[in-house]
Amino acid sequence: MHLAYPAVLAALLFCIGLYGVLARRNAILVLMSVELMLNAVNLNLVAFDVWLRDTLHSGQALTLFTIAIAAAEIGIGLAIVLAVYRNRGTSDIDRLRDTAETDDAEKLPDSADTDGTEPTPGRADEKTGKTKKAEATT
Repeated sequence: MHLAYPAVLAALLFCIGLYGVLARRNAILVLMSVELMLNAVNLNLVAFDVWLRDTLHSGQALTLFTIAIAAAEIGIGLAIVLAVYRNRGTSDIDRLRDTAETDDAEKLPDSADTDGTEPTPGRADEKTGKTKKAEATT
């Protein structure tokens, strides 16, 4: 068997998976694309193991570990996506990005006293808070 056939197939699968990760907005489709990339790596591991005629079959053993890690990753990933969908009502990745950015956190003063007195004059107003938010997203 020539090594070029499975290597080209694995490269095509990996590129399709990479496109899916970069272009998709649905979290479940992104997880499926990551699985496709992992399967491309597994195909390469087994192909090189057969081509090198390794007596210990290291590539196949590493493939089994990769499959186990992929199964755990998809289980945890789907649980997280399901929990987020229940809370937010969507699994759109662009809308999930807003969870870390709140306007309240940016309106907090730069240095607040712990005794409950009025904060120091270094407060960020609403305009600078929105500027910081725009800089954080770019």
